[in-house]
Amino acid sequence: MVNCPECDAEIKVPADSIEGEIVTCPDCGASYELTKAANGGFGIKPAEVVGEDWGQ
Repeated sequence: MVNCPECDAEIKVPADSIEGEIVTCPDCGASYELTKAANGGFGIKPAEVVGEDWGQ
């Protein structure tokens, strides 16, 4: 479990999660990407939002 940097709510990380998976804060709705932590668990970083590319 990790805390949301935006609102400090607890974000539950499923046991079968993998690095790079996106998790969402249940309170504020912010999206984060899971990263490997030094202790063998997971950390989070803000997920990159990719806009639509209409070929322009």
